[in-house]
Amino acid sequence: MEKTEILVVCCHPEISATIIRLINKDEQMTGTAVVSPEAAVASFTSGSFDLVLIGAGLAPETEKQLETALKKLNPVIPVIYHFGGGSGLLYTEIKQALNKV
Repeated sequence: MEKTEILVVCCHPEISATIIRLINKDEQMTGTAVVSPEAAVASFTSGSFDLVLIGAGLAPETEKQLETALKKLNPVIPVIYHFGGGSGLLYTEIKQALNKV
């Protein structure tokens, strides 16, 4: 079974580590973390991701600019926002974005 590849953009290392730990805990998902919009675009361009998850730490304007840039590169890859709420919510948001609910 092929794993769902998720790019996580989060400027807070502790939060990012928690999100990645939760994603990687699921046998069907693999997470890759970056800490800046520039790193996100570089990773997105060179990698093969099924979903982008934007977490805490970016200004709202920067979040929208990043989403726009990523959608220009590949409009079919979902971009979601996650700012907490526990692992159940995280998994649900991911599955909904991938239409796997």
